Amino acid sequence: MSAESAAAGARQRPDIVMIVADDLGYADLSCFGQTDFETPHLDRLAREGVRFTQAYANAPLCTNTRVALITGRYQYRFTLGLTEPLRYPMRHRPDMGLPPEHATLPGLLRDAGYATALVGKWHLGALPRFGPLKSGYDSFYGIMGGYTGYFTHLGDGGGHDFYEGETEIDAHGYVTDLLSDRAAQTIRDTPAEQPLFLSLHYTAPHWPWSSPSVEAAARVREADLKQAHDGGSPRIYAEMVTVMDAGIGRVLDALRQSGRDGNALVMFTSDNGGERFSKIWPFVGRKRDLLEGGLRVPQIVRWPAAVAPARVSDQVTISMDLTATALDAAGLAMPAHTPLDGVSLLPQLTDGAATGERTLFWRMKERGQQAVRQGNWKYLKVEQAEFLFDLDYDWRERTNFAAAQPDKLADLRAQWERWAAGMLPMPEESALVTVDLSRMLW
Repeated sequence: MSAESAAAGARQRPDIVMIVADDLGYADLSCFGQTDFETPHLDRLAREGVRFTQAYANAPLCTNTRVALITGRYQYRFTLGLTEPLRYPMRHRPDMGLPPEHATLPGLLRDAGYATALVGKWHLGALPRFGPLKSGYDSFYGIMGGYTGYFTHLGDGGGHDFYEGETEIDAHGYVTDLLSDRAAQTIRDTPAEQPLFLSLHYTAPHWPWSSPSVEAAARVREADLKQAHDGGSPRIYAEMVTVMDAGIGRVLDALRQSGRDGNALVMFTSDNGGERFSKIWPFVGRKRDLLEGGLRVPQIVRWPAAVAPARVSDQVTISMDLTATALDAAGLAMPAHTPLDGVSLLPQLTDGAATGERTLFWRMKERGQQAVRQGNWKYLKVEQAEFLFDLDYDWRERTNFAAAQPDKLADLRAQWERWAAGMLPMPEESALVTVDLSRMLW
């Protein structure tokens, strides 16, 4: 095939935009039930695409889900994916990063002719051994660690964390707006003849909670620290989400203005369930829990060229399905030696065909948590207590059927044990860094 033919084939592939919020609760968007504030741009995205009501994160923590999103595989196949999550003291361990040699979604798309850009949060290993440019992205603008001050740009360990490529830069402004504006500019700057894969991974609404309206420019450092100390507020949280929503509106406008909108596959999700200010109703639990509130996330997929608008799907999905969907849309596949664990949603998206019953698995070292979802049944173990829930009957996970359905309990437990045997073993306690939950302000 000539270079010209290859380029033409590449351009027929859709542009792909993967937008990931950080710690957003299941009902934190108007279209998912939020009534305290509005998210008009994401609501519009839902009206123009498919809203998934039974979407799960790969984990109730950020690093773990991000491993799954970039590889399309269970994070427990990677040493990095066993951390809960990757913390600052671990950043220079040689096994605490995404192996650069492993196939990734951006790497496969780049090799197929896509321009690939990460704007936002990485959190998959520290320089110089690891980084976005080593794992398939052509460009990077954002933060390397788990969080950064929205005005100070001070992250894990108290150090500065804002990069362009592999160089620290002195950016000025509110992080969410900086990321939105760079993402929109990336769309405008990409040559029209080249397909684009844009990962827009916000830090919002992750701690430290701060918002533009309550910060004076002359006091941003003190204000960031004060919000971290005081623990934010529902009003600040609401503004953080609405600023993100407005920025997504600018990104969607850039797609339209550049003529890319019709053949752009846009996917929106959160890396895990919500935290202290999130709206999680009707579920219980939150970040760090394998209860529904820690795992259920809002998910929207829109592709005008192939997907009918204004649909709601109850298909059970998990984060890594978005990776499989993006590869399927681009006509690509993972190498045979690193097969996908995710399943493409394209059949469901394009013609409504059910992807079928999914069996999903999770585990957490913290509190010895284990979970399986199969059909309407969910098996949950926390420390030594076992639970069996019928999520169709009781989505708030308060009615334990373990005693009434011992065979079902035993079956799901056995399935979990077989699955876990195929994953990396959890490290010993001494190999993990203890998470200071008071610092996370729970």
